[in-house]
Parts: sequence; structure tokens; C-alpha cells
Amino acid sequence: MLNKLEALKVFCVAAETLQFKETANRLAISPPVVTRIIAELEDYLAEPLFQRNTRQIKLTEFGQQFLPQAKQLVDETERLFTPKQQRSNQEMSGLVRITLPDLPEQTLILRELLSALSSYPELIIDWQKSDIRVNAIEAQIDIGIRIGNFADSRIIARKVGEVTEKIVAAPQLLISGKPKDIVDLQKNFPLAAVLDGNTGRAWNWYLNEHIQFIPNRPRFIGTNSEITLQAALAGKVIAHQLNWLVDPYLKTGELVELFAEIPKYQWPVYVYRPQRSVTPTRVKVVFDLLVEIVGKYFK
Repeated sequence: MLNKLEALKVFCVAAETLQFKETANRLAISPPVVTRIIAELEDYLAEPLFQRNTRQIKLTEFGQQFLPQAKQLVDETERLFTPKQQRSNQEMSGLVRITLPDLPEQTLILRELLSALSSYPELIIDWQKSDIRVNAIEAQIDIGIRIGNFADSRIIARKVGEVTEKIVAAPQLLISGKPKDIVDLQKNFPLAAVLDGNTGRAWNWYLNEHIQFIPNRPRFIGTNSEITLQAALAGKVIAHQLNWLVDPYLKTGELVELFAEIPKYQWPVYVYRPQRSVTPTRVKVVFDLLVEIVGKYFK
């Protein structure tokens, strides 16, 4: 006979790990038991909860809709039978997945976050640095940081600052003269291109809503801005870079800014999380801490 509450617990852990073997390890049971319980639960509900192939499992649309209700019931049941003094620590135990792009002082941001969470030894942080934009819901991401705008109503986002981009070059590259205008820049000067990890194409040089272009024949191509920055510092190319990356080199004179008089678009910086019917306390706590910590580095 199916123990419905136990089955819901197994389902919730499997939905978090997306691996039956890891689910079994966490629950101290065997993988065949996990497989059997999930199969019995699917049979009872008359709906598949996971899509399976040889490499991974993935929640079905029904599984995604069922998960918040299952989590709520499991959390409420555990809270009901947990002594009051233990509830706070249990609410702050488990995994929180965080994804972020390159950020200024991100090692300090991470250190400050971990320091603030030091009183929760059962909390697990999965810190993923990536320039590829993922679907936070499908990828099971709890919290993300993004530079750029949102168009997804399923996301809760808090703006923590703004960044802009600058066109920069090493002085030795400009000995023969600076570009007269943007057209001259595109036609007669070596440019850097940063590849968009989502499309494999070069990112647009977006100065503002009126001036934007993609380098036609870049002299240097990199997978992120830190790489193309090195090419600019070496005097090989002119680059379009985030201000926090190049400002230290502008101060030392290793780089100079071109077309500073052209108004530049201010890109918003957000800390975000998927909008779910039930959000674990640990995710809310880490989210609020990141909003506070990251915001300090963009003031």
C-alpha cells in the first residue's frame, strides 16, 4: 500500500536533485526503492511526474504543477511535528542554487554571503558562475543575478543597481589617430567581439537606442569580457566593456575611453528568483541577503 506522505517526500527530493541515485543517497534508501515509489505515485495520480531518458530525468508539465502543492504539504506536515526550537534550523537546511554572470568583487560578495549564513550549517549553497542565460524554472535555479532587462512575469526581481559600457583602447593603438566617428570606428579600426553563449554569435555593441552595431570583421574574439579586456590592454583591439571592468585601467592610463560624449544605455542589475506558489524559507533568506550585499557593490 502506498504511503502517500512518504511518496511525496521522495518526489520532492527527486524534483530537486533530478537524479534518482542522488535522491536515494539523501534519503538513505536504495535507488530501486526510489524508482518504485515514484512509479506507484505516478500510477496513483494517473499522470507521469518525470520524463526519463538514459542521461537524466526532467519534470513533466504536470510534475511542475504538482510540485508546489507537494512541497507545501510535506513542509506543513514536518513543521507540525517538529519541536518549536528545531523549526528555525530545519527551515534553513537544504540546497539553494544560485547562478550569476561576471560581477565586480564577486569573491567578496560570496564571502560576505557565506559569512552571513554561517549559523546555518545544514544550508548548502550551489554557486554557478555562467554567462549563459537559463530558464530559471526549468533549470531548477532558486536565485539568479542578471545584468539586463526581464520579460518574464514568472520572475520576482529586485533592482540593485545599474552598469554602463564604455569603448576603450590602449594608448599605443591610437598613436596614428583616434576614430572620427562610429562609422570610422567600424570600418577602419580593429574591434573585439564577445560571443553570446546562448546563440554563439557576437554580442551587439549597444551604445544607446539610436547607436548599435555588431562588429563585422573582429580582430579578436573571446567568450567573455575579461578575455577581450586583455586583448584591449595589449593594444590589439578596441573593445566595448562594462564600466566596472575598465575603470581601474582608465585611472592608471593603461586604457583611454573613446566617444565618452555619446550617451550610454544604463543596464539594470537584478537579483531574481522564480515565482512559485511555495518558496522555502531558506531561499527567501538568501535572496534578501543577496539583494542587500550585491546592492552595496553597485552604489
